[in-house]
Amino acid sequence: MNTAPFVRIALRYIAGGLVSYGILTPEGATAFASDPQVIAQASIVLGAATAALTEGFYALAKRWGWRT
Repeated sequence: MNTAPFVRIALRYIAGGLVSYGILTPEGATAFASDPQVIAQASIVLGAATAALTEGFYALAKRWGWRT
């Protein structure tokens, strides 16, 4: 599954929030949300977070005696 479209959408929301708080300029937000390097790194982080969350729930299921 290609996560880049989801990451790009999330980065746009994050960039919009940073603009509304005055942390980024609108031009900086556009560059941030469309930078291929940022999108690639965020995709890796999203994949790692998904794997960690899955393994965490698996560990909880084992600990609490649920079916795995």
